[in-house]
Amino acid sequence: MRFRAVPLLVFFMLIRAQAAPAQPEALVLVLGDQHSAYERTAQLVGLVDRLKAEHPGLPLAVILDGDTQEYGNVIAQRSGGAIDFAMYAALAKRAPTIVNLGNREPEFHDLAETVRRIEATGARVVGNIRNRQTGEPFARAALPLVLGAHEATVVGLTTDRLSTYRVAVQPSLDLANPVVWAQANFPQLLQVERVDPDALDRKRLGDKPLHLNIVVSHAGITTDRQLLPLVPEGTLFAGAHDHQRFIEPFGRTVYFHSGLWNSHVSLAWLDRDGSGRARWTVEQVPVDGAADPEMAAFIAGVTAAHLTAADRVVVGRTTGALTTPEAGRLVAGALRTATGAEAGFIHNTNFGAGLPAGAVTRLQFDACVRFEGKVFVAEVEGARLQALLAAANLTPETPFAQRKGEFNFGVGPETIDPARTYRIATAEYTARNTDRYFGAPAIAWREVPGLQVKAAALAALAAP
Repeated sequence: MRFRAVPLLVFFMLIRAQAAPAQPEALVLVLGDQHSAYERTAQLVGLVDRLKAEHPGLPLAVILDGDTQEYGNVIAQRSGGAIDFAMYAALAKRAPTIVNLGNREPEFHDLAETVRRIEATGARVVGNIRNRQTGEPFARAALPLVLGAHEATVVGLTTDRLSTYRVAVQPSLDLANPVVWAQANFPQLLQVERVDPDALDRKRLGDKPLHLNIVVSHAGITTDRQLLPLVPEGTLFAGAHDHQRFIEPFGRTVYFHSGLWNSHVSLAWLDRDGSGRARWTVEQVPVDGAADPEMAAFIAGVTAAHLTAADRVVVGRTTGALTTPEAGRLVAGALRTATGAEAGFIHNTNFGAGLPAGAVTRLQFDACVRFEGKVFVAEVEGARLQALLAAANLTPETPFAQRKGEFNFGVGPETIDPARTYRIATAEYTARNTDRYFGAPAIAWREVPGLQVKAAALAALAAP
């Protein structure tokens, strides 16, 4: 590992040097869908420190685009999210920090209490969820953000799919259709750039302060496609909820998702184009390197206090570390094997962390395979199977036209006869939402009695 570390670090620094503008005027760090990923929380804080040291005096801010918390993480659950709240405080101590409300912020407390606790750390909360009992918003829908000489308006909104929120808090939530809400509110909240076309040169515009628009959406790609035409040119538009990672420019507007589980962070560098207008350059870098010692010590203490012997039990083994997509394909293959099917599929948001090399504990396994469920099978024609596999396993390089939101990890045969019938397997959630994950016409799924997703996955980890 020591022999590999230096070349990788050099490569990482070269990429950053090429991507960042020569004279940035501000930097905004954005990430979403962290889901209490404590393996790299201290590294995230350390990354902020390194960026501040490398760019002294550069205005810097942090935006967390929802789902910062995860009830399924037993350490988070048993500690009431203590590490998440400590992370907000650590980031806010270093830079202005804004948290957009996603569907998983009220994992440990009701939403009003969650907002109060986050803001007590020094971070600010933005979002468009209202309290059903009072009719009042839980947080402001827009916040000002000062970036040196410039001021940004940060607007936050989230998904209206009530079923994605913790059951206990659902009665208190009044969720707005994001597109309808944006149509009504974006014109008042976002400032349209008004520049005389005859004055579009740097000499006449000079270096006057800019007003910037930043939209932070936890509504997902399908909804964001309808929101993009509603934002002014030059908007920095951060998305989340679908656990994807990519960057897609639309003129001077940049739309991006930052991935999941603290794996990567998006660095949005502000400078100006030749006419003096705002220009955002977004790059995505892994969250790695030196951890902040104070945060690391706090995480170790909370983990030691709440981890049980059952959490440490080894439940499987790998021959090498697996990324989240690799683990997803492993489990899709496990469903295929367990059912005797020829292809297997499982939705990408069923997964969080990847898997370590060697022994896998119960805690690590559950952080990877987040949800349990029954297993279902069905038959489809080969032509349909080809289309399903082509739509699966998205990567940061996948063309934007292919991105529909959540997707499947899938494995299948190397060669497919379009006219033949094939048996396919999937998890309960994807089967019950077949139109969403497999399109039309709806596939007729049937349950495999007695088989569960996690049991199939563990059998794959136990195999030689």
